[in-house]
Parts: sequence; C-alpha cells; structure tokens
Amino acid sequence: MITQAMDRFIAQRSGIDGRNYGSRAAFRHDYLRILRDGRDARLLLRFVGLYCPRYLPEVLRSGRLTWDGSRLDYCAGQYFPTEYRAAACRALANAIWHWLRVECGCDTPEKIQAAARREFGFGIAKRWFY
Repeated sequence: MITQAMDRFIAQRSGIDGRNYGSRAAFRHDYLRILRDGRDARLLLRFVGLYCPRYLPEVLRSGRLTWDGSRLDYCAGQYFPTEYRAAACRALANAIWHWLRVECGCDTPEKIQAAARREFGFGIAKRWFY
C-alpha cells in the first residue's frame, strides 16, 4: 500500500509555472531537474518495492514527507514543484540505506555508498547516498 502511494506521489504533475521564473534558462534548469528526480525516484522505488518495503514506513515518520498509515503527506518548503520528487528520493534512499546496513552487512557509510554505486550507478549514488 505504501509503495503504491509513493508511486502516485511521484507520478503527480509538478505544477511548475514558467511565470515564476525570470528567464527561460532558469525554468528549463528546474524543469530538467524535476524530470531527473522523477526518473531517480521511480528507479529507487522499484528497488525498495522488491527488496526493502518494510523500511519505508520507518523512514517516513518524520520530515517533510510522512506516512500516517493510510496516506502520504508532504509539507513544502519553498516551491513544491522543485522539491517533492527530491523528497521522495531522499526517503527511498534512506530506506535503502537502512536495508543495506541491516540486511546486507554494510556497516560503514563507505560500504553503503559503494553498494549504491554498484546498484544504481555513480549519478544516483552521488545525488542520494552521500
């Protein structure tokens, strides 16, 4: 249930508005980051759904993205469109971090980061596991 809720949360339209930007380049920068965060979130969610869904409710107990047992709630900081998928990525990476530490015996941050690089590639590992 929580993974389906997370999938819906990630899949929702961002609502980004070009009128909030002073230039086309600034808008494009944020828009491309939103798309990248969505790709990252879907990949991380697929991994969590297969290997460590039980850790997801634990990491969603505090912070901006929370799970109350039946639905996800997100409290935006500055601008929802640029941050909601990144918040999902942080939560999913945190669940994977716990799984790697507990289930796989990666007892140091360096081992967890190396495992993330092997599993997801350098880009995702650098963005969400450092």
